Amino acid sequence: MLPILILLAAQAASPPPESPTLKSRAGEVVHKGENLASTPAVDVGAKKMEIPEVLQQAAVNPYAAAGTASCAQIKSGLANLSEALGPDFEAGDDTKENRAGKLAEAGGKSLVNGLVPFRGLVREISGAAPAERRLNAAISAGHARRGFLHGVAMARKCKI
Repeated sequence: MLPILILLAAQAASPPPESPTLKSRAGEVVHKGENLASTPAVDVGAKKMEIPEVLQQAAVNPYAAAGTASCAQIKSGLANLSEALGPDFEAGDDTKENRAGKLAEAGGKSLVNGLVPFRGLVREISGAAPAERRLNAAISAGHARRGFLHGVAMARKCKI
């Protein structure tokens, strides 16, 4: 029921059907709804968080020279990181928040988080909290690796 409410709220704030961003926004809303709906299962340890291999490698050494021998390798590394992390920042990006969508997401999170009594303690005991800390560290390392690869690409004048 909750994911349906989130989808409906986000749909109400979506652009009209002829908009080219509709497909990507709809996919984002579905993804957020799925993540929100699976939160209790993750909290109690019934569903494990998977860290993508590219982020695990970045966590070992985000500034490793491996994979920087050619512009093609750098481009491939950047593409793999962007697949795991989502799109990179672009100069001049004017991001606009979807207020109705953010409100629906916050409401959904509050509702779902209230389903598990003593959530913080349960997350520590089940291993969900340490797993989330490892995931966040890997995501940070992935961002560092992507920035490093962009720097190497710029220094070598690679066209990315």
